[in-house]
Amino acid sequence: MYRVDLNSDLGESFGRYTLGMDDRVIPLITSANVACGYHASDPMVMAKTVAMAKEAGIRVGAHPGFPDLMGFGRRNMAVTPEEAKAYVLYQLGALDGFCRSQGIRLQHVKPHGALYNMAAKDYELAKGICQAVAEFDKDLIVLALSGGQLARAAQDMGLRTALEVFADRAYEEDGTLVGRGKPGAMVTDEEEAIARVVRMVKEQRVEAVTGKDIPIHADSVCVHGDGEKALAFVQRIRQALSQEGIALCPLEELCPRLS
Repeated sequence: MYRVDLNSDLGESFGRYTLGMDDRVIPLITSANVACGYHASDPMVMAKTVAMAKEAGIRVGAHPGFPDLMGFGRRNMAVTPEEAKAYVLYQLGALDGFCRSQGIRLQHVKPHGALYNMAAKDYELAKGICQAVAEFDKDLIVLALSGGQLARAAQDMGLRTALEVFADRAYEEDGTLVGRGKPGAMVTDEEEAIARVVRMVKEQRVEAVTGKDIPIHADSVCVHGDGEKALAFVQRIRQALSQEGIALCPLEELCPRLS
């Protein structure tokens, strides 16, 4: 039987600025990646998002990024592995406080934006992130790009690791995501995106932007909740997965505890 997690990046509003449709997306997914105040979010948003996730019965993960509110964490920063470790530790502590106040546990950690993409290619940076996770809570699952260096570092350190694919992003031949500024970076056709997701889960293959077929592994599918048609798209993906005999379940069920 095929099983997969459905995750979305949430809690990315800030102050009076609202981003996404979190209250409507949350009931449709199995794991929420909640921003921790560096690239987006604030204490009130974090508290509200964690509370909504708890009420819906979905799992919460930390979504730490670079300290770059203006650039939404999507601009590369020159940081050492030690700095990355400190940034991630700081953000884990922040979100964990809200989880504890709601009587729930963090399930996973998924870096955001530029930090995610850089760690997928830079093993030393990835190690810094994983050291933060290991020192904070060795039971946390690292959610990382399939085939990337973050997944490799997490596995090398003995951390629970889940591999992620994207419904609406194009891939380079090396398995990394096509940069958002490049042509064809986003998969905008819903039918194509859904067909790609089903194939990634069932066949563990995806067509790169060059047309070449590459291997990929899908423990979790990321769906973005801030687009104009995001809600309808998430609903359609859920329906398609069900029709294909693919069951949805949180990462906790896909990655057994090590201890």
